[in-house]
Amino acid sequence: MSHDSQAGEGQVARAGYMAFAGARCIASGGLEEVALKVKAWVDGGEVAPVVIYEDATGYPVHPDLRGTREDVLRGLAERRARAAREEAEEPRRSGPGRPKLGVVSREVSLLPRHWEWLNAQPSGASAALRRLVEEAMRDGQGRERARKSQEAAGRFMLAVAGDLPGFEEATRAFYAKNYERFDQLIQPWPRDIRDHVKRLVAFVIRDEAEVTRATP
Repeated sequence: MSHDSQAGEGQVARAGYMAFAGARCIASGGLEEVALKVKAWVDGGEVAPVVIYEDATGYPVHPDLRGTREDVLRGLAERRARAAREEAEEPRRSGPGRPKLGVVSREVSLLPRHWEWLNAQPSGASAALRRLVEEAMRDGQGRERARKSQEAAGRFMLAVAGDLPGFEEATRAFYAKNYERFDQLIQPWPRDIRDHVKRLVAFVIRDEAEVTRATP
């Protein structure tokens, strides 16, 4: 990857959403801001189709742009409230989860050498087990974040660059983590697409580096 992309590691920030009219980026920022800019674009008589993409997932989003600006903002607020309700209801649909407070005692089967090691820990076996589980959870969250960043970048590239020259080879380089080669292959792409792809790949590089640093 180029020095510009690598320099963004630890500094680059997600805009949130990007709106593309063909190969041209016409808006970036929060969803409300981008949706209103796209509405103004459409209301101004522009005929090029516009697609809004979410940085975090690479998926397109389709806000309702009908009516006034207030109608658009009201629709987005209702959409956010609906998503929050669905998220809150998910644990109930999935069955009972872990309690918010307290400790649950359950049987753990370990080999004798494992118990010897745990019992030798200054904090005791239970505290050592809890610490190991917390560390594993943090490591897993880091890997999951890196995986999602990679999926988002790949998803966006397929949507906007699937027909561009060198796409297949660039994709192979991306998933092989050959970022220098990838950077070379996307140079002929339209500037706005290339720049946003490089931003998304910078997220991938950053998240992968955090996983590497967290791994003993």
